[in-house]
Amino acid sequence: MKSDVVIIDNKGNGFKEAIEATKKVAEFKCLDTKDSTQLQLCTEELLSMARSITGEIKASFWVECEGSKFDLNMTTETVMDKEKRYLLINSSSERKNEAAKTFLGMLRDAFEEAMLAEADNSSYYELPDDVASDVTGRYIEDPEWDRYEHSILKKLADDIKISIKGGVVNMTVTKSFPNY
Repeated sequence: MKSDVVIIDNKGNGFKEAIEATKKVAEFKCLDTKDSTQLQLCTEELLSMARSITGEIKASFWVECEGSKFDLNMTTETVMDKEKRYLLINSSSERKNEAAKTFLGMLRDAFEEAMLAEADNSSYYELPDDVASDVTGRYIEDPEWDRYEHSILKKLADDIKISIKGGVVNMTVTKSFPNY
């Protein structure tokens, strides 16, 4: 089942309709009040997170469900920069770009990343894993980043996938309710 597509913007227009679309899907699938509220909360958090990271004016939102698995989907176009890409990728559960699964996808992703690095005036290099994990450990202490690392969305969702292809960003939040 797929809900209607709702157009949202950075002024909050469409947010109420997106929540209603989520609520209707939950009702159709006979979720109880608690599970329906969790799904609606995931929707609110997804929309807020996407708006704060991309800052884009318009995005499309819809809900898909199969069995007891619900996918909250949002897609938008944005002018991608290195910081925005970093924030988006780090918002995903596996910290990777889902659009880069095939060889050509990985190649395209590498070129896009290199082009973003060239556009950036600062030097670009990759940190060794042990240093990166140490830096990440300190990042969590920063209140600005704390909202992403400890967000309600990450705690409620079973999976968060981010797919970046050029300037098109797709976000999918998956939540399963095994009792249904």
